[in-house]
Amino acid sequence: MTPFDQRRHLIPFRSQLLPHIFTDMLVVGSGVAGLRAALEAAQHGDVVVLAKESLDLSNSNWAQGGIAAAIHHDDSPESHFKDTMTAGAGLCEESAARTLVEEGPAQIEQLLSWGMRVDRDSKGSPSLGLEGGHGHARILHSDGDATGRELMRTLISSARERPGIRLFDRCFAVDLLTSSQGRVAGAITWSPRYGLQIIWARATILASGGAGQVYRETSNPRVATGDAIAMAWRAGAWVRDLEFMQFHPTSLYVAGAPRHLVSEAVRGEGAVLVDRHGARIMEGFHPQEDLAPRDIVTRGIVEHLARSGEPCAYLDARKIGSTDFARRFPSLERMLAGYGIDAGRDLIPIHPAAHYTIGGVRTDLDGRTSLQGLYACGEVASNGVHGANRLASNSLLEGLVFGRRCVVAALRDTLPDPVPMQLESRAQTVVAGELDLGDVRQSLRSAMWRNVGIVRHGAKLADCLDMFAFWGRYALGSVFETPEGWEAQNLLTVGHLMTRAALERRESRGAHQRADAPREDAPPAQHLDWQIGHDTVQRTAIATESATR
Repeated sequence: MTPFDQRRHLIPFRSQLLPHIFTDMLVVGSGVAGLRAALEAAQHGDVVVLAKESLDLSNSNWAQGGIAAAIHHDDSPESHFKDTMTAGAGLCEESAARTLVEEGPAQIEQLLSWGMRVDRDSKGSPSLGLEGGHGHARILHSDGDATGRELMRTLISSARERPGIRLFDRCFAVDLLTSSQGRVAGAITWSPRYGLQIIWARATILASGGAGQVYRETSNPRVATGDAIAMAWRAGAWVRDLEFMQFHPTSLYVAGAPRHLVSEAVRGEGAVLVDRHGARIMEGFHPQEDLAPRDIVTRGIVEHLARSGEPCAYLDARKIGSTDFARRFPSLERMLAGYGIDAGRDLIPIHPAAHYTIGGVRTDLDGRTSLQGLYACGEVASNGVHGANRLASNSLLEGLVFGRRCVVAALRDTLPDPVPMQLESRAQTVVAGELDLGDVRQSLRSAMWRNVGIVRHGAKLADCLDMFAFWGRYALGSVFETPEGWEAQNLLTVGHLMTRAALERRESRGAHQRADAPREDAPPAQHLDWQIGHDTVQRTAIATESATR
């Protein structure tokens, strides 16, 4: 058994010695899923929302792409459903995908009623864009390429106006608290102002996003360290399909620069992928060429780079022109200008980067996890919507739809009031000396990028697991007192789980590409489920609509 399979808290504590807070619902995470859940919960009771740093620092806020929803009279939820299923490469749960597309339009109406601004055409109707994998123009945007920022402005403003919502920024959720019967009763948290605290809650909702920071090359903000996945794992919840990490095809590739996302909407406006000589990369690779699903475009770029030996590909947006590019993508235009790039005249150097954690904590259609009192939504959850590859712009919609559904389910479950328990953790250090956390984190992220990146191989995955076993023996046996240490332990846990799952899935499907297991050898689609303390994987067949009716 590895160090990752031993149930333990990250810190020593005695519950009766710590300050206590009581609430009806605790929401861990302040992105779109967490705030949508909080707004729903505030209609029925008291809510506490935890943001690890500032409220607006999240993947949701960084989203350049828009929100996909079938709201045009020429479009339909059925068409959106089919596109979602196609992108998911056989691993989407049909009931989850249908729930997303059928409940999505109502969530858009709710956002508009809360005051969210969206781009509109000359007639005043929402202006709908086209992105990869979509058969219709159904993507709503705000300010061209700042949809996430406007969405979060709307949700944060609405949450601040609700008296039943308490927003705790710079508050790190360290571990979940569970009773002897396995029911989750809240979490132990830390903040620089108050130190350690216990928050008791009738229901706890995990909505703290993904784990893109486990990779050296990522479009994610620094807070995306997989904390909620690791917490749920340590508490005994089932996790699912963690081998599936979506790599966005186009992140800026400039030496020394962060991997800024170059929105898929740029290709929707006519930009194409080329090499340094201007030759098209996706032409003839797939019928949808540059607007194929993300896993296919990413694979096309990677295969081209392997053949050519070039360090990056390029996005050619020159046909859009400088003026129209600046009007359509003002934030992107300003960012590129900072590196001396004029998209109307210059090729934009790009390379794929880790972008969206598809797998996560296993939930049902209502966000219930395998632990009573614990729910999950958004990027941290694996509810069957995305399958093996997320369809572009479905993530913000998923956060809205399933954030609400989590709360509805928790209310229906009639959970008991939180009752303080006598809890004690005797976490003890087994390592002498200090650890260089920066070196641990850098080594981990580099190893993940080399061995568990876009194209994987069984032998390299096995070697990476050995590295994790070694790192885990000393890093998980250390006790830290600040988020930097807890984040490192969470990244190690999630990296181990991703690598373990990638080795177990001996096929190429969607975002998971095995060089030693090509697509034509793939078995029937199955989910891979894991739980702490068990060495073997649980394989679950995909539920069809006929089977669930």
